[in-house]
Amino acid sequence: MTSVQPIRLFSDPVLRTVASPVISFDRSLRELVKSLQVTTRAGSGRAGLAAPQIGVPLRVLVFEVDGRSGHLVNPRLEPSERTIVADEACLSAPSAWWPLQRSYSVVARGRDMHGKPVTLRALGMLARVLQHEVDHLDGILFSDRLPAEERERFLSAMA
Repeated sequence: MTSVQPIRLFSDPVLRTVASPVISFDRSLRELVKSLQVTTRAGSGRAGLAAPQIGVPLRVLVFEVDGRSGHLVNPRLEPSERTIVADEACLSAPSAWWPLQRSYSVVARGRDMHGKPVTLRALGMLARVLQHEVDHLDGILFSDRLPAEERERFLSAMA
């Protein structure tokens, strides 16, 4: 049975590692997706989770936002030019909420856990979550996207 996995915190080096593409769409991938989903649903306010956040350096993410849930394997994003600033948080940096500029909408392309192509069009919060989780797959933390002064305040708060 799939269980809730511990979330890796801000200082964990796995969060700075660029995740490897998934090559095998097998049972272990399906189990990883289920673990991510169970872990995401285990707490309140959780909107998405990337595999590196549970210590698995593979390009897999799950999301559950505004009644839409799913997963993407090997995602690629096409962000819009229109941006919006909104508060953003991260499970790997508990209790830290910071205003951050992101694209208002994205087209996300990838595969499902069986290897079938998936295309998602996302606006608002779902677009933000997808951008945040893909950043995790690229070894980028949301604090990296903050202006220098805000990043310094964030790092002080995490110390």
